[in-house]
Amino acid sequence: MSNTAKADIWLVLVTILAAISWIFSKEAILLMPPLLFICSRFFLAGLLLLIVGFNQLVELSWNQCRQAIGVGCVFAIGMCFWVMGLHSGVSLSVASFITSSAVIFSPIIAKFIFDEKVPATTWYAIPFALTGLAFLSLSGEFKVQTGQLLFVMSALFVALFFVLNSRAANHREIVNLKDVVRISEKVPTLPLTAISLTTVGVLVGALSFFVETWPTVTDSFSANLLGWVLASAFIGTALRFFMQTHAQSLSNKSHGVVIMIVEPIWTALLAAVWFTERLSEKDLIGCVLVFISVLILRWSLIRGLFRRNAP
Repeated sequence: MSNTAKADIWLVLVTILAAISWIFSKEAILLMPPLLFICSRFFLAGLLLLIVGFNQLVELSWNQCRQAIGVGCVFAIGMCFWVMGLHSGVSLSVASFITSSAVIFSPIIAKFIFDEKVPATTWYAIPFALTGLAFLSLSGEFKVQTGQLLFVMSALFVALFFVLNSRAANHREIVNLKDVVRISEKVPTLPLTAISLTTVGVLVGALSFFVETWPTVTDSFSANLLGWVLASAFIGTALRFFMQTHAQSLSNKSHGVVIMIVEPIWTALLAAVWFTERLSEKDLIGCVLVFISVLILRWSLIRGLFRRNAP
């Protein structure tokens, strides 16, 4: 089996783990304060990756550390909106499709902040994405539903996280006219992930300390609660990121970007089995429209995939 095929198999497993982590998270926040859960999940996952990547960590420059911390700060805001949306009781199926719209917002944010070129497919995808989000976020009286709005806000910050994370992970020359002003050093994947996840844990933990009641956790502590938190931290976060990094290291010809778009479909299927969730007609239309928008955005890659596999 080629490395490319192995990478694709690993990434399929990553999408399944990502979907399963929604179940872990939903179960955990039923038993503990949501912000404290995010703090525990990301701090434990980040701590594990810091230990694994310690040799790379000590070799980082201050500029590299600063970039990784900045990525973590943005991710922390996105995760606060995300977990509060989950805590509000929004269907996992709806939530996962709204969150997947972050890939649509990413190139637009990159354009406005860093003047990066926007792929033509993004402009074709936007009408489908916005219409789908409207179906998912508006009630029958055309009022915005709070839980869905929280996930839309989360998607915007996750999109910004994607942009900053990609820029931190790649070597860039910062230029002014024709002169190179400075070099932005790339941050190796493992320490970048470790620092950003730990940053999320620390920042959200500080927020949780001031706005949530921690003694309620000790009063309701159980083996189930501990199990869901550890599963979220080590399986749904640390293992997932490690597997994704491993898959990306096997081949640069993997179809990973295409494969990753099936995560909300796995989530919807698992939510239907685990929580017996059922989508309303309006929500189903919204999910389909958002999924179509993501397919449009990735159309050039999907078309290339079929062409390579054609006899």
